[in-house]
Amino acid sequence: MSLNLFTRLGNLVRGFMSLFVSGIEQQHPEIAYENAINTMIEKYNKLKNATAGLIRLREDAADRLQKAQAQQHELSAMLEQAMAEGQDDIAVELIERKDAIDAEIASLQAEMEAAEKDVGTAKTALTEVKGEIAKLKAEKDRMLAKMQSAQARVRIQDQLEGLSVDAELRALENVRTGIKDTIAKAKLGDELRESDLDVRLKSLRTNSSKASARNKLEALKKERAGAAGADRTI
Repeated sequence: MSLNLFTRLGNLVRGFMSLFVSGIEQQHPEIAYENAINTMIEKYNKLKNATAGLIRLREDAADRLQKAQAQQHELSAMLEQAMAEGQDDIAVELIERKDAIDAEIASLQAEMEAAEKDVGTAKTALTEVKGEIAKLKAEKDRMLAKMQSAQARVRIQDQLEGLSVDAELRALENVRTGIKDTIAKAKLGDELRESDLDVRLKSLRTNSSKASARNKLEALKKERAGAAGADRTI
């Protein structure tokens, strides 16, 4: 019985962290910690009940040992009395009974030692499991606080990324490039027109026409001036 009990205790201490393997619990660590803590508390309570049972067995063995020792003491006194009175037949019977009681006492003492050892082992296991529960509770508070802090940082980072002006700057850069392209095209048109032969010829014709008009103007001015002089002579 005790071997199976302490095997289970070993499995308890070594295996409780397997509660964290579920994907859902990884997404909700507070649930994982609560499940682990509740499971540990449940097993702790079962271990307490088992330890109480071991203590009852030890106390029962102690009671039987005490009664056997009292009977042994009584048989020893009766044996002394029988030998003192020369009642050998009774003395033989008492010796046989005493031998049986002595053997029973030896067995009860061994049972008591084993029960005491089992109780000590169970109490140690109880202390260890209780310590694991306390550590798990502290770890839960610490890790959940870290998780909340990390989540807050992620939210702030997301907000900061949402405030980024990179996209707007890239859009303005496209507008700037478009404006520059339009200006460049306009300059190109002007340059092409200035270098075009038809444009240059037209310019020459315009300049020639203006020169002819100026010459005519000068001739008209001279003609009028001559006419005005003739009138004054008459």
